[in-house]
Amino acid sequence: MNYRFLLFLVLFVGTNVIFSQSKPLPIDLKVNEVEKKVDVMVGGELFTSYIYPDNIKKPVLWPVMSPKGNVLTRSFPMVDKEGDRTDHPHHVGIWLNYGDVNGLDFWNNSEAIPAREKNKYGTIFHESIEKAKSGKGQARLVTKALWKSPDDEVMLEEETKFSFKAMDDIRIIDRTTTLTAKIDEVKFTDNKEGMFAIRVARELELPSDKPSELMDSHGVVTKVEKMDNTNVKGNYRSSEGIEGGAVWGTRAKWMKLSSEINGETVSLVIIDNPTNPGYPTYWHARDYGLFAANTLGQKVFSEGKEELNFSLKKGDSVTFNYRLVVASEDLTDDQINAMAAEYGKM
Repeated sequence: MNYRFLLFLVLFVGTNVIFSQSKPLPIDLKVNEVEKKVDVMVGGELFTSYIYPDNIKKPVLWPVMSPKGNVLTRSFPMVDKEGDRTDHPHHVGIWLNYGDVNGLDFWNNSEAIPAREKNKYGTIFHESIEKAKSGKGQARLVTKALWKSPDDEVMLEEETKFSFKAMDDIRIIDRTTTLTAKIDEVKFTDNKEGMFAIRVARELELPSDKPSELMDSHGVVTKVEKMDNTNVKGNYRSSEGIEGGAVWGTRAKWMKLSSEINGETVSLVIIDNPTNPGYPTYWHARDYGLFAANTLGQKVFSEGKEELNFSLKKGDSVTFNYRLVVASEDLTDDQINAMAAEYGKM
């Protein structure tokens, strides 16, 4: 793929023309309500699935595949995979939620929470698939969900619109999520646990010598004192030119995580949108594979210098827009800036 040509198209004519003139691939959405999922197929191959099983406490996109078919998301806790980290079982695929909504923790909820603690956690329940439209180069999925308290009170109604785009060596997921308050007041108290996130495969992590617990070849969790970083080549780079683990807690318009997996050079890029509260976002991006944009958790990232404490009154809404770019290429700053500029005008 000629990325100079792609860059020109993004700068001057926009994403839609890119996909009409640069060999767009057919995208088929296969709805399977029995298995509680919608498979997103690109050229007949799985790109990702929108899934909403009861055991992960929120709808997510999982797994996520590269253009060449490599798995970019962590497999745990959905399936056992040798070499996977087994921390943070609530980190599944791509998701959107938050760590303090009227005092309830939606972010950390999982099957691992003991029964005596469940009253501290909120759950996002898939409600319906409103639209699933396949297409050449682009497909659209619209879903509804409910953010509920442990006593089954509906706090927020969620409508999410996914736009999936695909060419030979690039995939784009645009997510637009509108949250509407269904109770008198919904408070998003400043918290580091949020908001639009992906948990990546081991090969995309940053090299680390910290002890960890990994899945072994028999599906048994084993403590490892010294990590093997042979195939671990991930690196963060932000729109502000900051790299590595230093990106955590900084503001940026976009963040790239680049690596190599099974011989394929890959870039994962999350792009913030100027319409989001708190733009440009703070980044909750960790070396162990959590990659998140948190527009609302300003107090912890600024060490108390800033504070947002966003809230909604009953009937009020807020919309969050994020773009995830998946490319079989180490995208340059210029290429990403062009895509970010185009996305900001949508």
